[in-house]
Amino acid sequence: MRFTVSAHDETRKLLVLAVDDELPGLDQLKHCLESNPHVGRVIPAVDASEALRFLGSEDAEISARKSSGMAPVDAVFADISMPGLSGMEMSRVFASLNPAPVLVFVTGYASEAVEAFDLGAVDYVLKPARQERIDKALSRVLEKLRSTPMPDPSAGVDQTRTDDEVIPVELGGTTKLIPRSSVRWVEAQGDYARLFTNDGSHLVRIPLAQLEERWEKAGFVRIHRSFLVALPLITELRMGQGGYQVVIGNEEKVLPVSRRHTRELKDRLVGTSRAG
Repeated sequence: MRFTVSAHDETRKLLVLAVDDELPGLDQLKHCLESNPHVGRVIPAVDASEALRFLGSEDAEISARKSSGMAPVDAVFADISMPGLSGMEMSRVFASLNPAPVLVFVTGYASEAVEAFDLGAVDYVLKPARQERIDKALSRVLEKLRSTPMPDPSAGVDQTRTDDEVIPVELGGTTKLIPRSSVRWVEAQGDYARLFTNDGSHLVRIPLAQLEERWEKAGFVRIHRSFLVALPLITELRMGQGGYQVVIGNEEKVLPVSRRHTRELKDRLVGTSRAG
């Protein structure tokens, strides 16, 4: 017999992400959330890009939740009208996660309520945030969590498949979302990293070493001090004039492999071949 377990433990406090580009509004929202007895911690974010960065955060609590098959946070309380990436666009990313956090919109406009509920939002709170209204929204969050089954640990949830990290890239006042699964290789450029996809390249202010640590379980391997590569896309490892090289795809790119990374790369390639 199989039992359905609620995704919300009544003894556990909620982890909530609060997003608003207006600091007074963010402070008020954070205060109302923290004043509710069911909330244990509130993570504030001043825009959608900062909020999405928490998907790949090294935060211990978020990492532990993702490792156990839970959503990175229990709920997201977000404004809609923000510069760059809107709250609605950001929420589509959160809604696509499996499992996904519960969505609540806190905004000064009622015109987008229909679209918000189409995304699965459980509530739509008009500004200014009031304690009794936030408490009501949190009650709906709890109801949603209680009715959501917990992931079955015995099913072997693969976090690298269900949690495709999204990297926000800022360019000319526009924020573009780059899924990790679309990245073929990464090149270090000082404190920045350039992500290469089928659509081109994108510069992000994230050191290569940090991406290596974050993306290791998603199948990325360091082949050189300057390069990180998606292991499944390597079609050939060969000896060149200056040492080993890897071929990405159908000869679309040839990258050098440093001597210190050769053995680990060979082991990973052999292990992948055996697993296949």
